[in-house]
Amino acid sequence: MELPEFKYSPNAYKLDIIVNENIICECCGEKREYRYDGPFYAEEEIEDICPWCIKNGKASEKFDGEFQDSSSVDDVENESAITEVSQRTPGFYAIQQENWLAHCNDLCAFIGYAKPELVKPIIDDLIEDIEDNGFDVDEVVNSLKKEELDGYVFQCLHCDKHRIYFDD
Repeated sequence: MELPEFKYSPNAYKLDIIVNENIICECCGEKREYRYDGPFYAEEEIEDICPWCIKNGKASEKFDGEFQDSSSVDDVENESAITEVSQRTPGFYAIQQENWLAHCNDLCAFIGYAKPELVKPIIDDLIEDIEDNGFDVDEVVNSLKKEELDGYVFQCLHCDKHRIYFDD
């Protein structure tokens, strides 16, 4: 069976948000070779969810849970995007509360954790967000190298602009 792809989290497999591990999915009851390894906000503690139950929304529906807190997304008028990110998209772990960024009145795709090799080639796109967070660009690059700062990188699905936010 082909692995599901996620519009707002295109690197979920590469970032080990979904890992290759044999499980019995608690949602569909099927033997699966992939397990979600990210946040899931529900009353019950759910350990084993397969990517197919994330993609089709069954996990969110069955357990009345969210993969991204819908109140922790940037303001957009696109309600279907908020629903897709909170109920049908793998989330990511942040040190503090995750925040899903937006651009062009849509939520952006989460593309990765801010490491120097990801940030350096796109630094010009990120300058506005870096300065809005009260940081100096050189300070950010040096702090990322020393792993003193945690950041999360997103990309607009419409104009390809990159965005970043930091746990500080």
